[in-house]
Amino acid sequence: MINEITPYIPKLSKGYVMRILYSDNLIVKVKSERKTRHGDYREMPDGKHQITINSNLNQYRFLITLIHEIAHLEAFKKYGRFIKPHGIEWKHTFQHLMLPLINPDIFPEELLPLLANHFKNPKASSDTDVDLAYALKQFDESNEDKVYVFQLPIDSVFKIRNHKIFKKGKKRVKRFECIEIKTGKLYLFNPNTEVELLSLSN
Repeated sequence: MINEITPYIPKLSKGYVMRILYSDNLIVKVKSERKTRHGDYREMPDGKHQITINSNLNQYRFLITLIHEIAHLEAFKKYGRFIKPHGIEWKHTFQHLMLPLINPDIFPEELLPLLANHFKNPKASSDTDVDLAYALKQFDESNEDKVYVFQLPIDSVFKIRNHKIFKKGKKRVKRFECIEIKTGKLYLFNPNTEVELLSLSN
């Protein structure tokens, strides 16, 4: 199984990941892109444990996602099945598993301070950490053509993946207010949402 995921993770993380996977008897499957998640963990009806991860993730996001999902199993094993999926037990487990990996042999130097800050209190999704999420996106193969909400001027009109069209508004604390053109409804957008620019503000 480790041979299946080796192409997706940093080379020098292979030994560490292999030890974890073998000790937990986990099945890891690489899937085609899913829009709503990077990966997931589940216990199968036969009692085995399975993790699925999107194949389109760059090697650093793939590794973080893999350890995120392994942390679910480790937390359930240590603390029981009734803990919150992303509660304090999972946070501590995720921190513990990631700590040996946060070094320049595994991650680029520019990611290290962002990872260190993120793992002081890891969130359910690294996408909610705007600075880390944007830094990770810079290592995507197709990053050159990407446009993000935070880059657009106020009143710019853009389209998202489901083809809905919005006009960008002001920024709240962390997210941007955007109005859907068709319905007039207000939505809040993560600054790192990938969009297609349709027209600039006048």
